[in-house]
Amino acid sequence: MPVTAIVGANWGDEGKGKTTDYLAARADFVVRFQGGNNAGHTIINEYGKFALHLIPSGVFYPDVVNVLGPGVAVNITAFLEELKQLAQRGVPEPVIRISERAQVVLPYHILFDEYEEERLGSQQFGSTKMGIAPFYADKYMKVGVQVADLYHEKRLRARLESALAVKNALVEHLYRKPRLDIDEIIAGLLEDGRRVDRFVCDTTSLLHDALAEGNEILLEGQLGALRDPDHGIYPYPTSSSPLAGFGAIGAGVPPYAINRIIAVTKAYSSCVGAGPFVTELTGPEGDELRLRGGDEGEFGATTGRPRRVGWFDAVATRYGCRVQGATEVVFTVLDALGYLDEIPICVAYEVNRKTVSDFPNPAELGSALPVFEVLPGWREDISDARYFDDLPANAQAYVLRIEELIGVPVKFVSVGSDRQATIVR
Repeated sequence: MPVTAIVGANWGDEGKGKTTDYLAARADFVVRFQGGNNAGHTIINEYGKFALHLIPSGVFYPDVVNVLGPGVAVNITAFLEELKQLAQRGVPEPVIRISERAQVVLPYHILFDEYEEERLGSQQFGSTKMGIAPFYADKYMKVGVQVADLYHEKRLRARLESALAVKNALVEHLYRKPRLDIDEIIAGLLEDGRRVDRFVCDTTSLLHDALAEGNEILLEGQLGALRDPDHGIYPYPTSSSPLAGFGAIGAGVPPYAINRIIAVTKAYSSCVGAGPFVTELTGPEGDELRLRGGDEGEFGATTGRPRRVGWFDAVATRYGCRVQGATEVVFTVLDALGYLDEIPICVAYEVNRKTVSDFPNPAELGSALPVFEVLPGWREDISDARYFDDLPANAQAYVLRIEELIGVPVKFVSVGSDRQATIVR
């Protein structure tokens, strides 16, 4: 069976959680392959409305094995709290496995995230302050802690002693904060290890065995293509790669096994966090779209921050689909646009007095201006549509025009927040 990657085509918040939840009904494994609890996936089903942050979106199906792969930033406290909240709301205990090679978000990662944003002041990057950038910095500086280290106290202490020699110098002299206590940190981590011991295993072998047995695997990405450190809006990306190409690394499956890549994009644009956003709407027009968008308005599932919103950006989305290697697209929240008489689509940018259709590099992106094409709206509720032909002619034309502009077939159209509000083309 193929491995399917479900990834974002834009800045994140595209609706990947609903898409994964919808497709997980036919899957055996759902795997998170990067990121941590710094972004959320909103899901609405028979149990209610949920914002998942770290746990994979297959947890509502008791037969699905949900995996946190080696590329994930594992905040153990957040993981256990999220699991507890599921139980409190009547969700049967899911099957979850955590890679022994995944690394742990440490208490000082969160502190350093807060300290650095405080130090930067008005120049800060809009961090969620979940410790993600310091976590990945330590990972690639080779001073991180793997889940497996939590069961080897001597090794754990040696790793932390090495890391804290530098950390405490920064804490004391740069940030002017209290020094970090290694014994306190170790005691907490050993307890964390005991609390998650039943979930920990060699997930790479688990998934390779699953492939050999013909099981269906979904890889669930966090954020979107434009937040990639190499291909995104640097210096405003996330700290791990949200591209499907990284899915093989972050999950631990062979690259050739990923043969279906579903890129998710909204019927308009939205974004949480700093950085260039060419089609952004401000004032009453933006407020109106923000309130009507999403399932209960456009507010971050993790932070609660109002999302920045704008018209659909075909330049950015075509680029996002290209770097993701998308084989098909899920087009979400089309129903949110039913109040409009006319709907602009950004079909090109003006950069340095030239019209361009390719997504510019970050140095030029900040000065880009949108070039719009305007399509007629449909002015009606489409949330009951279940077939493409059920949609008003203008809504069909909107989808078909965007499909033409991005160059990837739109296979699914979402017209509401629950699983059933999905049109398969």
